[in-house]
Amino acid sequence: MDQSFIQFIALSMLIALAVDWFFGEPPNYLHPVIGMGIFLNWAASHYAPIYAEKFARGSYWQLLKGTLLWILGVTITISIAVFFESIFESFNLYLHSFLTGVLLSTLLSWRMLRNEVLAVSFALDQSLDQGRERISRLVSRNVKSLTDTQVRESAIETLSENLNDSVIAPLFWFAIGGLPAAALYRFANTADAMWGYRTSKNGFYWEWFGKFAAKVDDILSWIPAILTALLIFLIGRVSFFRALLSESRKTPSPNGGWPMGAMALVLGLKLSKPGIYELNPQGRVPNADDIQGACRIGDKIIIFLSLLCGLLLIGILFE
Repeated sequence: MDQSFIQFIALSMLIALAVDWFFGEPPNYLHPVIGMGIFLNWAASHYAPIYAEKFARGSYWQLLKGTLLWILGVTITISIAVFFESIFESFNLYLHSFLTGVLLSTLLSWRMLRNEVLAVSFALDQSLDQGRERISRLVSRNVKSLTDTQVRESAIETLSENLNDSVIAPLFWFAIGGLPAAALYRFANTADAMWGYRTSKNGFYWEWFGKFAAKVDDILSWIPAILTALLIFLIGRVSFFRALLSESRKTPSPNGGWPMGAMALVLGLKLSKPGIYELNPQGRVPNADDIQGACRIGDKIIIFLSLLCGLLLIGILFE
């Protein structure tokens, strides 16, 4: 592999991680993921079947509509990324890497994710109702009956799964195919978050309309989810991969179980969604310190990835 390409990838990723760590999210009017959400919301509001339309059940026409609209959205997304990439390529390596890294940072969300999850912990310290209200911003489940333990479990599970979705997977696909690949992944992940339901939500029936979006996200997230789990184990100094393999199979999502199971094993916690899954059942229930412990693991992963990029750059520069 060409050394200048490795240097470009490493430097761009290092800049992206640094920008996200220190500055967080860009303004909404400049945020590409917000733009993806606007398109997806428009498409759904105009073409997704409302729940009252009984013919929507089992309708391959809805599957076709959802698939074609997903393709339209991802084509626009990739085209914009290719446009910026073509401009940046005319600059020298360092300016090219810097500008690419800044744009790549808008596809990452560790700072926001970490702050939102810590806010759940702080709210829960005030009252259970405040904790429930805060966690409702991060999960789609009904939070009204959650106990304080279940609120903490939900927060840690959210952090673990989204560490993959909002950091590791975009970086993985950037390393594979540059900005267009990273943008494609974030569009696919956002589409799954907005359309990938098996029943009704917000007055629409999603099972067929969002099926293609959900399947694509499952495929694109699979390898990064395993990498995220291995990074959690590496940072947590745990090596029982066989236990992780068992835990990863328990969740409905083929990818969410990897990072969530890894976090449960590393922290020694039982994480569960009542009636759906129970990860590491022999573990203890989360306490007030465990959300911050999960965030510290995420912080260490970000620092580890930054150091890895830095070492790659140093090795190339001094070779």
